[in-house]
Amino acid sequence: MNTKIAMCGINCGECPAFIAVKNDDNELRIKTAVEWSTAYNASISPEMVNCAGCLSDAGPLFGHCLQCEIRKCARDASLSGCAVCVDYPCGKLAELFNHAPEARKNCEELRKRS
Repeated sequence: MNTKIAMCGINCGECPAFIAVKNDDNELRIKTAVEWSTAYNASISPEMVNCAGCLSDAGPLFGHCLQCEIRKCARDASLSGCAVCVDYPCGKLAELFNHAPEARKNCEELRKRS
């Protein structure tokens, strides 16, 4: 697995906010802001569509990533991600896995390797 995987198993490398930062792509920021504003019934500006990935300490994080309880839990426990947690899978991941089954698949692959 040669990708940038978030604490929860989501592939940050496929996220438009991550790709926009990596490629400094303002058109992608604008497109993504419109799509996410509609999809999530939220007011998301292109300036908000910036993220260096969940594991980043130094780079920008998208607003949701800053508030993510899953990320906070793993960081508070000094874990590289949920896949290595003794409580995996926990209730915090259940809803996410329902909406993002690829995250579960990524976590399961990471568990096999750890």
